[in-house]
Parts: sequence; structure tokens; C-alpha cells
Amino acid sequence: MQPHYLPHEIEPAVQQHWEQQDTFKVTEQADKEKFYCLAMFPYPSGQLHMGHVRNYTLGDAIARYQRLQGKNVLYPMGWDAFGLPAENAAIQHRTDPATWTAANIASMKTQLKLLGFSYDWDREITTCDPGYTQWEQWLFIQLYQQGLAYKKMSQVNWCPQDQTVLANEQVVEGCCWRCDTPVVQKALSQWFIKITAYADQLLDDLETLTGWPEQVKSMQRHWIGRSVGLEIDFKVHDHSEQLTVYTTRPDTLPGVTYLAIAAAHPLVAPLANTNPTIAAFVQQCQQLKTAEATLATLEKQGVNSGLHAIHPLSGALIPIWITNFVISDYGSGAVMAVPAHDQRDYQFAVNYQLPIQCVIRPLTGDLTAPPVLPYLEKGLLCHAGALNGLNFEQACQAITEQLQQSRQGRPTVHYRLRDWGVSRQRYWGTPIPMVTDATGNTRPLPLEQLPLCLPSISRLDEHNNPLKQPAWINTLVDGLPAQSESDTFDTFLQSSWYYARYTCPQATDRMLDPQSTAYWLPVDHYIGGIEHATMHLIYFRFLHKVLRDLGLVHTDEPVKRLLCQGMVLAEAFYYVDSTGKRHWISPSEVTVQRDQSGAITQAIDCSGQLLIPAGMSKMSKSKNNGIDPQQMVERYGADTVRLFMLFAAPPELTLEWQESGVEGAHRFLKRLWKLAYERRSHKPLAPLDCATLTEPQKQLRRLLHQTILRVTDDIGRRQSFNTAIAAMMTLVKSLMAAPTATAQDQALLQEALLAVVVMLYPITPHISFTLWPLLGGQGDLDSATWPAVDHGALLNAPVTLAVQINGKLRATITVEATIDETTAITLAQQHPALQKYLQQGAIQRVIYRSGRLLNLVVG
Repeated sequence: MQPHYLPHEIEPAVQQHWEQQDTFKVTEQADKEKFYCLAMFPYPSGQLHMGHVRNYTLGDAIARYQRLQGKNVLYPMGWDAFGLPAENAAIQHRTDPATWTAANIASMKTQLKLLGFSYDWDREITTCDPGYTQWEQWLFIQLYQQGLAYKKMSQVNWCPQDQTVLANEQVVEGCCWRCDTPVVQKALSQWFIKITAYADQLLDDLETLTGWPEQVKSMQRHWIGRSVGLEIDFKVHDHSEQLTVYTTRPDTLPGVTYLAIAAAHPLVAPLANTNPTIAAFVQQCQQLKTAEATLATLEKQGVNSGLHAIHPLSGALIPIWITNFVISDYGSGAVMAVPAHDQRDYQFAVNYQLPIQCVIRPLTGDLTAPPVLPYLEKGLLCHAGALNGLNFEQACQAITEQLQQSRQGRPTVHYRLRDWGVSRQRYWGTPIPMVTDATGNTRPLPLEQLPLCLPSISRLDEHNNPLKQPAWINTLVDGLPAQSESDTFDTFLQSSWYYARYTCPQATDRMLDPQSTAYWLPVDHYIGGIEHATMHLIYFRFLHKVLRDLGLVHTDEPVKRLLCQGMVLAEAFYYVDSTGKRHWISPSEVTVQRDQSGAITQAIDCSGQLLIPAGMSKMSKSKNNGIDPQQMVERYGADTVRLFMLFAAPPELTLEWQESGVEGAHRFLKRLWKLAYERRSHKPLAPLDCATLTEPQKQLRRLLHQTILRVTDDIGRRQSFNTAIAAMMTLVKSLMAAPTATAQDQALLQEALLAVVVMLYPITPHISFTLWPLLGGQGDLDSATWPAVDHGALLNAPVTLAVQINGKLRATITVEATIDETTAITLAQQHPALQKYLQQGAIQRVIYRSGRLLNLVVG
């Protein structure tokens, strides 16, 4: 054993051992409890970033911990390989996306192995492989045949930069989620998957996800947006059409003074052909960012269509306005406007001098005084004829019955969730396996022709998509001419079932093996960013239910427990040139001086340029503050990087990258190595005799088993790795000061060090694997078991008893854990800090939580 910790010698050797032994390869074992741990797979950009490292370190620590619990653990890895970034990079570098992607995967795989992640690489999948796309295409055909996939002309979110459609979920504050380009509206023929058919299940089953963060479930509830209301038909005067609106406030129907419709509504196009004002307004609306994302700040504008609708209650004619705040694909693209009782409708009516009719007054107060408009609360109807005096429930019931009798309305359930648009107008994706025959009928490609693969190219041209060329479009199906689809699938489709394919990646005759999915699914622990809450995390819940209904999986939900890790932040620095432009300098090129509190007092770059600190921010290319994980591994070793990642912050919170913290983690591992070197055993030690331990030895052993108890709970239940590491650091500090004079001293140290090595193994596997046999550990650490708590060692352990007087903490007392209530009260009465409170009266009531809390109610 080397006297010094040399991670660059031990880590490659340990990794080579794992690879040669296929240590982490797993198969189904019916007699063994399974555990499926999964971290969201990466897009192969070619370079790991610290967000990847944090995500996969968390997953690896959980997987290794569960193996030590004796479980059969599946921890796989793959590549979300299709998509715009690869296509754009291929265009920029004058190559093809397939070559670019393959090179990036090779590079990132090497980086992942350097970090020692315990993947079963035999299960590696890549979403651009024909063996994967074949079954995705097969699945889409099943959806089509069951009426869950369809094509229609639709107003879509269009990214002018990436030249493709975006789903609503991929528009962030009106901009493309990838390139931040403002999104516009465009009419295109698109393929959709009917996710709304599962809206109720997606919403209701959230209640079963007890292991998911409440924030994610709340975001999904809002996104699905189920509401119960009334659909109302407004006939268009002197026109064959009618407008259908949806409302959750039928009681306000008597106050409708105009209707608002979207610029893309079918009624508008004929009007625009003959009315230049309407045509100009429609053109203006098409340049808007996606409407729903910007409604809160959008200036509400409109133009009178010249058409009128017939009010279904009064028969009055009300104007129809074309507006920029109604979404064409949300509901019917029309809303009823009640300006007296809706803020948006009120402002629009004021701007365009439209009638405002108050029909709701408060339930209490001065009933003769008109309410301040817009009055948004529920109340009593007024100025509504026979409905006057009815409250909300009564008015809704009366109006619903009246409209049902006249066949102008019906109760309905409405969803904010829209069907999933999956067509993308780019090359690098899964081809859509649909064709249009000579008669104009669209149908699936015959299954025997799957997979439908992309045409091979040597170089991709920005203005020459191979899927738009006659060579691709013109094809033969069953010997007859047909036209292939020129669009590819949204990449979220690939990432919505990859977790299931990991259970049977070698299956060639079917999409999924039901026996494999029955054993491994659901995923026991899933790790990924909360930014996927209303995209991937909804899509793959939906597709899992589809797979269930196809008999390929056997559970209602894909994941039991979800951990959403926080972002990784780093300090950012810049200087301003003579033109006022900011130049961001990498933290690795900055020399920093700090005061005693750690605040930066000066920052300069390599050339001596004085820099401006911009504080902590998310690592990004735009601020040039990313830290290269490979550089950190080369400098400190993989175990140090892993240890810092798990120690610096709780998993769900943001992590601030500080190299001083990395150095501190490295020092701890050096101390552990030195301690193990000094305490290493060259011969078998006498067994520990717990009955003859001295009091100091008992105290040290008590600390050991308190630490095992704490770390087991922190990692196994709470995933609080930072507190687990802190507890182990405290134990190691005590072990460094422990005596070694007697055989019992040495046996106790061996027990403690072996336990520390096992507990650190999920976090720092290389050093732990190396120290295990040198400290006398039996066999291979990879097949060891988690240390058991000796509860006998915890007896009479000192604990901190919180003492409250009338519910307020007034003192803490160190007592034995087994202290009874009477003794606790006696000690409290004798405590000097409590005397003045106890003198205020007699003890009326005692609340005691054994060894933790004593609350004395005095009065």
C-alpha cells in the first residue's frame, strides 16, 4: 500500500477491474429483489458538463447503495441522439449528423467511465440506431390504428431560426426552448398524438405518485388544467356557422356584450380576403410569439369582424371581434367576453368603446350601490331578467337547463392540455412511417418495411434537406407509387420510452419483452431536472399508459420516486471594452483575492485585466463560466469530484461550484488514506470483545453505530448525501485521534474503518474499493453488504433533550437516550436557566417525547 493517496494510479486500475469482471452487468433474478435506478440520459454533445456530473453521481451513489443492500440493481446509460443541435453542428462543420453524433458518443462515454459510474454498458441504447427507431415507428403505427395519432392543419408554434415546429411545452416565455428565438404562429399540416385521451388518467394518477416532489405534481396539474364548465353555442347572424365557447362562469352569460375569436379562426380567412384591415391584423398576429405564453403581458388588440352573434338567452345581436389574445387551438378559438366581470374583457371593451353590462352584484353590503368594475367575485345576479337574485350555483343550474332545452349548450369537462404535435421539419430525427397513396389516402408503411431509415449522406446542407427531395418523397408501397412523409418525429418521442427499452435492449422481434418489463418496471428511482416537469415527465407518463394498454408493461406509472436535482452554479467574471461590450472570462483563467468573509475583493485575468465579478450564475456558454469536469478529474481524481458534488449541497438545491470546496474534499480523502495506511492490518486481529470495552472505547463504538444509523437513513430514505458525508467526516476525525495501544483498540478501529469504507463506497468507490482489502475486508467490496447497526452499542447514548416552557424553547439538556419522563422533569427543575420560568406557576401539563422533547405547560 502506498503511503500517499494517488488517485490517478488507483482509479484506472479499479475501473479496469470493473470492466474486466463485468461487475455491473445484471440479469433478471426472480429470487432477488430488484432496484431500477435511472438518471435522464444525455444528449451527446461531445462534452460532459457539471450538470451531467451531478446528475449521474447522484444516480450512481443511489445504485451502489442499493447493491450494498443486497438488491439486483439495474443502472443503465444511453444517448438521446437525434435532434437539432447535432444537425446544426453537422451543418456548421460540413459533415453529417450521424458521424458527428457517433464521435460525440465515443467522447462522452470515455468521460463517464473516468468518473467510475457503475453502468451496465451491455444495455446501452442510442435513439438514432435503426433497432430503436424501428420500434418507435411500430408504436406510432399502433397509435394511428387505435385513433390516437392523426394529421390535421393546425396553427403551430414556429421557430424561424431552427425552421421547425415546437410543441406548446417547448415554448418558454414566447421563445424557442433551445435557441431563444421569438416564436411565431404558422399554419401547417401536422401529425398529432392524442395525449388528451389520457388527460383524466394523467391527472388522477398524480395522487398515487407519493414519491414525487409536490412541486412537479402541482406543475403537471396546472398544465393538464382540468375544469368543469359549460359549452355554449352562439349562432352567427346571417351565416351558416356558429361559434362554440367554453366557460366556467355560466352565471355571467347575461353580461356577454361581444365575442372574441382568434385571428386563425376559420371564419376569419374569407373576411381577410376582402377586407385589407382584417388581412393586415391577421398578418400582425402571425408574427406574435406563441399566444398562451405571453397573454399576461400582451397588449390586447383587435379588429371588428363585421359579423354578429345571436345571444342564446336574450336573442340580442352582439359583435364578433378578431383579437390577438385568443388561442386558435385552445378550445374552439372563440371566447365570450363579459367586460363587467373579467379584467381582460373589461380593458378591451374600454379600449374599443364596447358595451359593459354588470350582471353580478356582491352577496352582502350596500346592495343598491353598483359594484366597482370589473367585479370578479361570485355573487347574486342582477339586470338579468328572470335570473335576478340567483346565486352562483342557482344561476349556473338555471342557465345550463335553459341552454340544454334549446340545444345551445351542454356541460363539459375541459383541459388546458393540448394534443402533442410530433412533426418536426428537420432531417436528423426518426422518419414518420406514413405514406400518402395516389388517391390521397394516408396510411401506415407496411410493418415489414420497418425500420424506415434516413437516407445516408456525407454532408448536410442547410438549404437542402434530403427528406424534402423527390428521391425521398417519391416511393413505392406494395408496388404502387406513393409519397413519404418529409417530417421527422419530435425527439421527446424517443425519450418517452427509452427507460422501458433498457429492460430488454437486445430484443429484435418486439418493442418490449413483457417478462423483462414485468421484472424491472417501474423505475424505482428517477433523477433529472425539474425543467422537464411539463415536457418529458408528462410525455413519458402518457406513453407508459399506452404501453400498458398494449400489454407491454404492467403498471400504471413508469416511476415510483423522482428526484429533481438543482442546477450547478459558478462564479462569472467579465470586463467591458471601449464599445461597452461585455467579455466573459472563464473562472479557470481568473486570479481572485478575497477578504476574511470570502467576498471577492479583486479579480484579474491572465493578462492582468481587472475583471468585474458577476456573482454566482448557472454554468453556461454565454457567460463562459462552465467548469470542465475532465480537467477536475485530471487535477483531483474522480472520487474527489464525486465527493464534492454530493457534499456541497442537498441534491434538490442549487450547488455553488467552489474550487476551495473541491480542495477540501481532496484533503479529506488524503486524511482517510493516511489513517488507513497507519492503521492497516498485516495480520488477523483479535475479535472485538464488546463486553470488555472501556468507557472511552464504548463511546467511540457508540459514535460509530450512531453514524451508521444516521448515514443509512440519510442515504437510504432521505437522499441527503451532504449530511451523511458530514457525519462520516466527524467519525473519521474521531478515529484519527483514537488510541491503538491495545488489541481491542485495534479491533475497534478495524471495525470502524471498514464501516467507513463501505459507507463511502457509493460516493467515492475507487478509494473505498482499494482500502477494503488492505484493512482486512473479506472478498470484494462490490459484493459486500451495508454495515449493520448494533443497537446494543447505542444503549445509554447521550442525546440532546429540548426543554420548552409553554411551547417555547428555553434550554437543552444532555441526557441518556433511555431517560424516563420523571427523571427528565427533575433535571429540568434543577436547570438554572429554567428556574425563572418555573416560578411563574405550577406545572399544569407535561408533553414528553422520549429523549427528544419535554414541554412543560406552566400557569
